[in-house]
Amino acid sequence: MYFDVDPRTLRLQPSRASGADPFKLQRQIARYGTSTQGMPALEVTRGANGELMINSGVTRASRVAKLLSGQKVRVVVIDDRPNWDLSKLPTVGDQLP
Repeated sequence: MYFDVDPRTLRLQPSRASGADPFKLQRQIARYGTSTQGMPALEVTRGANGELMINSGVTRASRVAKLLSGQKVRVVVIDDRPNWDLSKLPTVGDQLP
C-alpha cells in the first residue's frame, strides 16, 4: 500500500532515533540536491493511529524534509502493527539539523 506523506511527520526507529547520519546526509545533498526524481519509495511500518515509522529511507526523508519543506514523499507500508504505539518516537522533523 502506497501513500504520499510529509517526511517531517515520519517516526524514526529506536535504533535511528538521532536521525540521519550527518555525513551520509551531506553526501546525498551534494549528489542529488533537491531532486526526487527516481527516488525509491521509503519503506515504513504502520502502527496505532496510523503513525508511520521508517524502516528504510531515513536519509532520503531527511534530505527532502530539509531542502523541500512541505513536499511529500512516497512511502510503502511493508508492515502493519496496529497495536504498536509509535507516538513516543521522534519524527524526522524533530531531528533535522
